[in-house]
Amino acid sequence: MKAVLLAGGFGTRISEESIYKPKPMIEIGGMPILWHIMKLYASYGVQDFIICAGYKQHVIKEWFADYFLHNSDITFDYTNGKNEVIVHNQNCEQWRITVVDTGLNTMTGGRVKRIREYIEDESFFLTYGDGVADVDLDKELVFHKEHGKLVTMSAYNAGQRFGVLDIDPEGHITEFREKTRGDGNMINIGYMICKPEFIDLIDGDATVLEKEPLEKAAKMGQLMAYKHEGYWQCMDTVREKEQLEKLWASEKAPWKVWED
Repeated sequence: MKAVLLAGGFGTRISEESIYKPKPMIEIGGMPILWHIMKLYASYGVQDFIICAGYKQHVIKEWFADYFLHNSDITFDYTNGKNEVIVHNQNCEQWRITVVDTGLNTMTGGRVKRIREYIEDESFFLTYGDGVADVDLDKELVFHKEHGKLVTMSAYNAGQRFGVLDIDPEGHITEFREKTRGDGNMINIGYMICKPEFIDLIDGDATVLEKEPLEKAAKMGQLMAYKHEGYWQCMDTVREKEQLEKLWASEKAPWKVWED
């Protein structure tokens, strides 16, 4: 199976860094968060990636173009008029990466529509390029195959940011307490699995994935939730980036499920 990664947005909420590069290329521990997400998929055997690029898409292409070079021991031999590159050892993952310029202002659904030709006729993984998790992709795939619907979406209880007020019907506050893990509704964290027919629900470039296509799938009874109870964190702000950096530096990053 292939994994499709949405990496084309402007990342305005973390503009301190996204002014220079796409948000998925902002680094955690010296590597883009996009790489961290790909490492999760690779740990479950996914080696074929399609990256839906847009804003500053050249940064993504150039990074992967240099990736082999930066992870290899190489001799550049210019003696006797030669221009020879000799690779001695390389430590690159065995990945196949297709970077597609899906347009500067294309919406998330439109980006998926634009890579239809690369999907062929098999189900595919689909996620955002700015959130790390320890989703068990094997279990999710089994769930997806068992129910047979168009889309499986990872659902997660992210809680809520502020304290909680329990209020009775008359307006009395019966309890004022700190938030707990159980407060809040389940949210979409990406890490989806889609049948290729799902793309037919997307009209074009102006289509937002989270609006018409997924709403249509839900009304058709074709959208299922895989409940993830482990770790998930998006990187929308500098503060969240710093939190992820600290976890990585501590060598206790919950999303690092792969071996070095």
